[in-house]
Amino acid sequence: MRRYVFYGTLLLIACGLIQAAPQPAVVQRPGQWTLETRFEQPQQLALPYGVNGETRFWYMILTVTNRTGQDVDFRPRCELMTNTFQIIPAGVGVPSVVFEKIKERHQSRYPLLEPLGKVESRLVRSASKAKIEGAENLLLQGEDNARDIAVIWPDFDSKATAFKIFVSGLSNEVAVVNHPTAIDPNDGKPIRVYLQKTLQLDYTLRGDPAIKSAVELVYKGKSWIMR
Repeated sequence: MRRYVFYGTLLLIACGLIQAAPQPAVVQRPGQWTLETRFEQPQQLALPYGVNGETRFWYMILTVTNRTGQDVDFRPRCELMTNTFQIIPAGVGVPSVVFEKIKERHQSRYPLLEPLGKVESRLVRSASKAKIEGAENLLLQGEDNARDIAVIWPDFDSKATAFKIFVSGLSNEVAVVNHPTAIDPNDGKPIRVYLQKTLQLDYTLRGDPAIKSAVELVYKGKSWIMR
C-alpha cells in the first residue's frame, strides 16, 4: 500500500492534478485523531571520516504527545525530499554512532531521546505483546508519555537548494482516490491510492548548497497534506 501512496502522489504532482487531491479535514470525524507534534529545526552533524575527510548527516528532533483522549497506534515514518527529487527515508545508511553523538549533544534537554528506528522496533514488539494480551494501546495519553525522537538522514544532493520533510503516522485520517493512469489488470479499474494525513515541513538553503557547512537553513512553514 505504501508503494501506491508514494508513486501515486508523485504522479498526481507530475500530471498537474495535485489541486484535485483530497485535503485533511478541517474538523475531524468521530474516531479520527491527530497527535500533537513539536519539532526542532533540522541541524547538521559531521563526523571526521569518509571520502572527503568527513561524513555529514542531517537530523531533527520530534516530540510527540498524545492528547487525543484515547491511547493510539503510533507508527511514525519520515522522509526527506529535495527539490532535485531525491527522496531519503530517515535512518537508512545511518550508523548508530550518529545517534549517540546527537544524544550527547542534546542530553540536558532530551534525556530520554531515542532514534526513530528504535521507536519502530519497540512498537513492533509492543504490537506483538498487545496481540497476546488482548490490549490495543501503544502510545498512551498525556505529557508523561510523550516521546522525544531523533530523525536522521545522510547528507543529500549537493545541487539541492530546498527540501521538504514528510512525517506520517501522526494521524489515522486517510483518503482513497483513483490513480490517474494505472489500471488494475485483474478488473480493469483504476488502482486505488491510499493517502494518509501527513505533516509537511518546508525549507530552503541560503548560500552555496555544495558547501553544506556554510549554508543557512531557512524555515518556510508547515502544513498538513494527504500523501
